[in-house]
Amino acid sequence: MKTVTIHEAKTQLSKLIAEVAEGGEVMIARGKTPVARLVPAEPVKRRRFGALKDSVGFDETFFDPLPEDELAAWGEI
Repeated sequence: MKTVTIHEAKTQLSKLIAEVAEGGEVMIARGKTPVARLVPAEPVKRRRFGALKDSVGFDETFFDPLPEDELAAWGEI
């Protein structure tokens, strides 16, 4: 893993990002103390529409009014 100072990271950021994009890692240090690590980002997973279909449901009581004590717990509406 390559280690660079904050000053080097600021002046060579594009180069460091290209290195990380190829799978490398870069440690950024303040003086000799490591403070941050530059690593490749995780790819964003696509969401599948309807992924929860048939795993979430409700019955006919879903639309019934809430009891008075439940409404009172939420405060005056």
